[in-house]
Amino acid sequence: MKLPQILIWAYSICLCVAAKKGASDRFEQYHTKSLAAPLKLDDSAYDQLTASPRNYSTAVLLTALEARFGCQLCREFQPEWELIARSWTKGDRHGQSRMLHGTLDFADGKGTFQKLMLQTAPVLLFFPPTVGPHAQSDGQPIRYDFTMGPQSAEQIHEWIKRHLPSGSYPAIHRPLNYFRIVGGTTAALGVVSFFSIASPYILPVIQNRNLWAAISLITILLFTSGHMFNHIRKVPYVAGDGKGGISYFAGGFSSQYGLETQIVAAMYATLSFATIALAMRVPRMTDPKKQQIAVFVWGGVILGMYSFLLSVFRVKNGGYPFHLPPF
Repeated sequence: MKLPQILIWAYSICLCVAAKKGASDRFEQYHTKSLAAPLKLDDSAYDQLTASPRNYSTAVLLTALEARFGCQLCREFQPEWELIARSWTKGDRHGQSRMLHGTLDFADGKGTFQKLMLQTAPVLLFFPPTVGPHAQSDGQPIRYDFTMGPQSAEQIHEWIKRHLPSGSYPAIHRPLNYFRIVGGTTAALGVVSFFSIASPYILPVIQNRNLWAAISLITILLFTSGHMFNHIRKVPYVAGDGKGGISYFAGGFSSQYGLETQIVAAMYATLSFATIALAMRVPRMTDPKKQQIAVFVWGGVILGMYSFLLSVFRVKNGGYPFHLPPF
């Protein structure tokens, strides 16, 4: 009775050793092929790579790269996936991490897509080992769906590392973008050369106080008149008054019209320029008669415009008791 039991145990041990040796041989075979780029799989290679027992981990990207499938996300993520595989194999040439990366295109693996009942791409599957110290009993793949759009190589790299045993793994190394470096350097030199040549003409304009005063004044008038309020609230340009006419000013302080903003800005601008003319232009006049006329003219402009401004304010605030002739 003991002899058959011994034979069964010996046969079981042989099977385990053979399975372990087969998984190790399979890893070495695919690891050698993946030194330059991620493994390009078909249905048969996918089944062999993911078959149990496995004493290694593998991540397989199921994608659809051909233009006829119309998968823009697949084509955008493919360079990132290849960067992950190249960085990993470059930092782990001897396969100490027991990790493989593969790509299964829909054109080469329609049977696998049908077997997995996949309706979208890309999909990333991570297969943990089924034998060894870090084995998982069920060996079922962990799925990553690209629901948030294209992901960077660093994000997927971190996701893969979370499902591996704790330890040190190869980092992502992006190659230098020489075109961007040359282009940036050329652009910088061009800007420096342009300003070196044009500085005698540009600096007097940039350093002109009147120019900056005008820009500042226009900006202040634009925003104090309610320009941003119109963009935020999407107010109408004008509205009907209920009598067949047009209302240019909205009653109350919580609403306004687009044309109202422009009218108020024009009033503020007129008052500002009139004040500036009285303070700076009129005192420089050498003819007393012209100076006197200018004072009356600009004073009249300020009086009339301020009167009109108060009348608009009464429209906005019906309880305001004051007014200034002529409006």
